[in-house]
This record gives sequence, C-alpha cells and structure tokens, in this order.
Amino acid sequence: MTGRTGGARQGGPAARPLRIGNASGFYGDRFDAVREMLTGGPLDVLTGDYLAELTMLILGRGRLKDPKRGYATTFLRQLEESLGLAHERGVKIVTNAGGLNPAGLADAVRELADRTGVPVRVAHVEGDSRPVPEGCLTANAYLGGGGIAACLRAGADIVVTGRVTDAALVTGPAAAHFGWAADDHDALAGAVVAGHVLECGTQATGGNYAFFGRHDVRRPGFPLAEIHQDGSSVITKHDGTGGVVDLGTVTAQLLYETGGARYAGPDVTARLDTVRLTQDGPDRVRISGVRGEAPPPTLKVGLNRLGGWRNEVVFVLTGLDIEAKARLVREQFADALDRAGTKPAEVRWELARTDRADADTEETAGALLRLVVRDPDAEAVGRAVSGAAVELALGSYPGFHVTAPPGKGAPYGVFEAAYVPAGEVGHVAVLPDGSREAVPTAGPYRELVAVPEPDLPEPLPAGPTRTAPLGYVAGARSGDKGGDANVGVWVRTDDAWRWLAHDLTVARFRELLPETAGLTVVRHVLPHLRALNFVVHGLLGEGVASQARFDPQAKAVGEWLRSRHVAVPVQLPDEPEVHA
Repeated sequence: MTGRTGGARQGGPAARPLRIGNASGFYGDRFDAVREMLTGGPLDVLTGDYLAELTMLILGRGRLKDPKRGYATTFLRQLEESLGLAHERGVKIVTNAGGLNPAGLADAVRELADRTGVPVRVAHVEGDSRPVPEGCLTANAYLGGGGIAACLRAGADIVVTGRVTDAALVTGPAAAHFGWAADDHDALAGAVVAGHVLECGTQATGGNYAFFGRHDVRRPGFPLAEIHQDGSSVITKHDGTGGVVDLGTVTAQLLYETGGARYAGPDVTARLDTVRLTQDGPDRVRISGVRGEAPPPTLKVGLNRLGGWRNEVVFVLTGLDIEAKARLVREQFADALDRAGTKPAEVRWELARTDRADADTEETAGALLRLVVRDPDAEAVGRAVSGAAVELALGSYPGFHVTAPPGKGAPYGVFEAAYVPAGEVGHVAVLPDGSREAVPTAGPYRELVAVPEPDLPEPLPAGPTRTAPLGYVAGARSGDKGGDANVGVWVRTDDAWRWLAHDLTVARFRELLPETAGLTVVRHVLPHLRALNFVVHGLLGEGVASQARFDPQAKAVGEWLRSRHVAVPVQLPDEPEVHA
C-alpha cells in the first residue's frame, strides 16, 4: 500500500509552492552558478550537490593529509561572494558539501559569516560516518532528509550535511515546509523524483542531452522545482537562462543512474513506473502521479578503499599496418617486462582504430594503442613500466610516439556498497544553537522487491524497414552505480514505443553492445515514460575510481547504443536533430 499524500496535512500559509533551485551537480561544477541562481529569480531554497562515489575517495585522501578538511572547499569560496546575497533575499542554503567533515565545514561557514558580518544561523547533519573496515578509507551511510528538515524547522539559514542521498537535499526542505510526516509516502516520493531531476544540475536543462541540436545549450541554466503540498512539482529554470526544460530533458534525467521501477531511499521508495510528465508551458514540465511506499529496512553504506596502483601509456600508431604495429609493441613490451623480472598483476591492451585511410591530416591517420597496468605494489607499475615504454622509442615501429611521457603510476580506488539496518545508524541534526536532535527512523519498513513486469503495448504491424542508427528515433542517457552501469532509452511517440518495447530486448541490447555480452543485463519497462532502463552488472569493474575501462563512468554508453544501426520501421520518422 502506498502512504498518504502530502495533501493529507494542510500547512496553512506553508501550503504555497516551495521553489528549490540547484547550483551544483558535482564537485567542480560551474563556480558562478550559486550567484547566478540567487540573482536570476525568486527562490526559497538553494541546494548544492557536491558528492559522488569518486568524490568521497578524493576527500578521504585529502583528509589523510589534513584531518581538518574532508569537505568541498569550493563551496566556501562560492559562499564568500554570495552569503550576503542569500541573506538579503531570504534564501536558505542546503548542501552536502560537508563530505566527510560536515561539522568542520559548518564551523568554517560560521567563521566566514563572522568575518563578513552576515548574521546567518548555521546547522549541520551528522551520523552518516560508519566504522571504517580494515583496508578501507571511508565508510558512510546514505541518510535521508529528516536531519535537514529538523535543522530548517529550528531556524537554520544554512544546512551542511555529509553523505545524504542526492534527493534528500530536496525532500528535507519540502518536508519542513509542508509539515509532511514519515508516512506521507506519496508526497515524499514526489519530492524524491523532483530531487533526482535537480541533482545533476544542467543535465535537466539540456546538458549532456541526446537531442542537443534542437536547442541552444551552450550555457544551460541550472534547474529549479516548484514543489506543491501534494508532492507534485514543476521543473523549470530562471527566465532568460540558456538551455531548455522539456519532456525529453526531464525524462533523460529521470532515467539517469536508476534501476528498476522501485527507486529506494531512506525516506521513501518512489515508484518510477507511476511518474507522469506533462509540458506545462515553455521550459516547464509538471511531474505528477508519483506513488510512494515505505522505505526498505536497510541503509546503503558506501565503502571506499585504495585498490592498488595503476599506470597507463597510450602509443600512437600512424598510417599503414596498424594491426602489425600494435602487435610489435605488445611483443616488445612483454619481452621488456620479462627481462626486468617484474610483471604487473594485470596488463590490459586496447586498440582504438581512430585512423582513416588516405587521411589528409596526420592526426586522422592515427590510431591509439592504450596500455593499462595494475598491481598492489607501486614499484610493479612504476619504473619497470615507464622505462620499458621509453626504451622502445628508437627501436620499435615506424613513427613511434606516445600521447604523454610515461609516469611513475598512481593509486586507484575501489567503491563497494554494503547495507546496515536503518536503526543502527544514528542520524543527528546539530541545530543552530548547538543542541543535538536525534532524527527518528522512517519505519515501519517494506522489503524491496521487483515489481511485476508490466504489459507491453501492441506491437506495430509488420511492414517495411530502413537501416538507421537507433538514435535517429530514440534518446538515451547512461551512468554508473558502483561497478554497474545503466542505460535508459526512451522515445517520444506511442508508435515508436510500440516498436521499441518489442524490438530492444536484452538479447538485442547485447548484440548491439558486444562488451555486455558476457554480463548480467536486466531490462526494466517504464510505460508512462515510454522508456526502457537496462542495468548492466559489472561493466565498470570495481567502480569509477578503479578506471577499469575507457569510459569509467559509462557516461557515453547510451550514445554508443544510439549510434548502432538497427532496422527501423519506415513509418517512424527520424527525430529532427543534428544529423538532418
């Protein structure tokens, strides 16, 4: 059973919509976005998402050098030029930039406020830090929005968190504003979906978008959500900013880094198969109909550890006999390692045939041969590897050169997910006055199980086809979750959906992307979005920090899929796009 909607509790004046904007999708996002969002139009809350699986490893390594850090210092620099603006305009700021040290960042914000004379009340959320297993660098549970809500209810102007879910930056302010309770599952689920759309910043406003040629997306504005009492929302952006908000951009971001129809979090499990999108005017997309269920009884814990050492050399092969040149390098390199008596535990070669015959520039005549080595011992990937590469310079294939001088190697990380009972995690809101408020768990819980496979639409009648790239009729977006990748594929019309739902099976997906052939691939069907979501288990090895493949975060797997040629019914028109 789904829970009550947020509308079950009327909040009086608080029933007005809440405008929540986003100014950061990752640690390193556009620096000016905080000021742009504060000056671009009205807002109630401004969020900033700075954390990712890789970011926690980066912060963990930084904290080894300076225990006082462990947070996103960029946020402080952004706040230095915008704190007064936020105070003048009455905008609350909620961010997970606290990383591994939210208390430290909260103290730094207070020092900044004192130095600049801006009277703001600062609070923070803690409890995500878990006992670090032997061999790991960080261990953090993904908390929900309850601590954020408690801080805002206590009058905080700025709330700093550590590892919370990305959507918690939205569910927390919305729950505080509307007075939602833990069992207002539908309203909370609606806020989770809005938060998921906002969390990656300009990916919701035309960034990284399959049909980018339709709009001016050279500098997309950051997104905002108008959230209503019942949890429904409108995704939009400030007037006059670049990019676009339409059904396609919102659908793409909804599919990003998700799995099945049940999108689980610590506050609520949102049913992605209930999401309804409607165009609500220019640059406005309404999200409605979202149903929610009780969250699962466990919380995800992200574990980061140093996996060992890696090194990389990219050889440039030019002109004729590319395969033979690659074979010569590999044989020479193997011989050099044998003579040195040191062979890394893992040696991988990949040849990218970027060359063209009879090319009119040297660069387009070249192919890239990439060597990646890994070993628990730094020495095994250091001098032995770089020396072997350098010593080939005058005695290998004609035209020998590399893209960069070989180095001594660098450490790489490994991400793992563990799960702990929600009741074991002490979620705490540290309020502006310094008092500590324990955040109750969200139970009762509901075990997470897959939803039954929905009925497929009637297939299109058999008819003539043409061979064309899948991307001429379908959009896609892909991303990473640990060692897994997801590829969401969607179409715009009912006829295209009738074709896609039957044609793009798991078997066909594997044929089109041969790298997935030996892996477990699960297909999830989302009819309301006219979308399929494929989860490819193990494609990314041990996660992004391990850099196991050419595209370590699977960012472009969707575009690879769109480039593959398929038999498309002639009755389906091409999407008007850059290829036209």
